[in-house]
Amino acid sequence: MTASMDNNYQPSYEEAPTRSCLFRAVGLFTGDMHLCREWVKRQLVVIQLLDWILRGVAQVMFVNNPVSGLLITAGLFLQNPWWALNGLLGTFVSTVFAMLLGLNREAISAGLYGYNGTLVGILMAVFSAKGSWYWWLLMPNMFMSMLCPVVSSALSSVAIKWDLPIFTLPFNILVCLHVAATGANHPYFPEVDIQPNDHLHPTNDSKESLNISQLFLSVPVGVGQVYGCDSPWTGGLILLALLLSSPTICFHAMWGSAAGTLSGFALAAPHKDIYSGLWGYNSALSCIAIGGVFYVLTWQTHLLALICALFSTYMTAAISKLMSVLALPACTWPFCLSTLIFLLISSEIPAICRLPLSVVSYPEKNRRYQRQLKASEKVQHSQQQHSQEEAMLKENGRAALHKERLNHCCNLIILRKNTEQILM
Repeated sequence: MTASMDNNYQPSYEEAPTRSCLFRAVGLFTGDMHLCREWVKRQLVVIQLLDWILRGVAQVMFVNNPVSGLLITAGLFLQNPWWALNGLLGTFVSTVFAMLLGLNREAISAGLYGYNGTLVGILMAVFSAKGSWYWWLLMPNMFMSMLCPVVSSALSSVAIKWDLPIFTLPFNILVCLHVAATGANHPYFPEVDIQPNDHLHPTNDSKESLNISQLFLSVPVGVGQVYGCDSPWTGGLILLALLLSSPTICFHAMWGSAAGTLSGFALAAPHKDIYSGLWGYNSALSCIAIGGVFYVLTWQTHLLALICALFSTYMTAAISKLMSVLALPACTWPFCLSTLIFLLISSEIPAICRLPLSVVSYPEKNRRYQRQLKASEKVQHSQQQHSQEEAMLKENGRAALHKERLNHCCNLIILRKNTEQILM
């Protein structure tokens, strides 16, 4: 009886517009908020700049959404207001200097010249040995953030030959440059002392000392460590921001962080490093990039994203050891190197389809783009086939007409010869 009632139930005219308005309202804040972006273009420069800064904060996680950027900023303030302030300053300076250099306006408005400045500002504050509210740190922060669009533009001119993104390579280069130039004994801008990591597994770590609750919390913490944050609340807010923009990105962020966490145990990493998310953030970024952002999401690319996340974890173990010898942080070098390798795959499988950079968006939109592309290709193919059939019909019609005329001429000749024979 319930099934028949459900089948016979028809929504009233009042409910249908309500649902439609609700979905439309939710749609305004999901995805890349294209309508908001078009509205911002007609507003004052201050409002435009605020939109670009928030998008730049979110672009660290491949998200082009100002509301997501606002949620992530709230998470950064929850972790450490001084870090958040440095991150926003870095985003602002990087974005404004990109405008002064006359770089691509569409890329600036999408936050693509701001996200490296976000990471530079935050991580310079994280690695500073002076702690919070050391105001002199804002000077090198602003200078390095100014260099972000310069390095980004230079790397893009090289990477564009292979249609590859530059990811966070400018951030890696500039932060390592700053740490190497100052060091732990600098009188004005001392950095935390990074000791050589000669061994991974401490003697006091064992299976018995494993903390299950901290192990589960290490997944959102690993996502938060993309911004240098080790608070699970910050990681939760970041995951909420990702879910708002793209559920696919949110899922792959958790999937990649979990894969990195488990791989850290397999590589005998210290438990405290695993719990603090240091083994999850590179694999989370790699999993997002391959799992639907630069590849169209299929089960094959989903599997490829998991493999890339595991490979990124191995990269993390190797690069951390190498960089610690130079007293430098690993930053996101493992993510950049491993993901670029996977983007250079030349596969003949149609399901492993890498998108051109000019059309890359969030995963759900990428799938719609591929479906529309396939539909247009089918229409074009059918039109070509129809035109070929018409051409063949015309050609066959001409051949039949020519044959009919030839037969008619032959009959006339035969008739003429028969008439001449009768007359003779």
